[in-house]
Amino acid sequence: MFSHIMLGANDLQASQTFYDATFKALGYKAGTIDRKGRYINQTDTGLFMITKPLNGEAATHGNGSTIGFSAATPEMADAWHKAGLESGGTACEDAPGVRDLGRMKLYLAYLRDPSGNKICVLCPVTE
Repeated sequence: MFSHIMLGANDLQASQTFYDATFKALGYKAGTIDRKGRYINQTDTGLFMITKPLNGEAATHGNGSTIGFSAATPEMADAWHKAGLESGGTACEDAPGVRDLGRMKLYLAYLRDPSGNKICVLCPVTE
């Protein structure tokens, strides 16, 4: 359904450091900066990009917005969370752990990136 995700950032270097570290914890390669100055991380399933806003105004995070990434295991989700905290991210929501939604259980970890965007990783929990 999705081809790409684009987020705004005011400090592209801080964002690149953060996303390269968190994506590495999920098994992805580092991203690159293209000729237009955008951070791009491409996988087989799509593009994740960071850019300074084209209108020249400051980037802001979306209140109520969350972008979720998949993690294969809870341990990978914990490594993602740790890498994010060590690379300029901040903790938000509850601590990483299992959330019982009734019909299913999910392992979730949440962070805010250096620009304040809320992101998370999700791993289904099988019993």
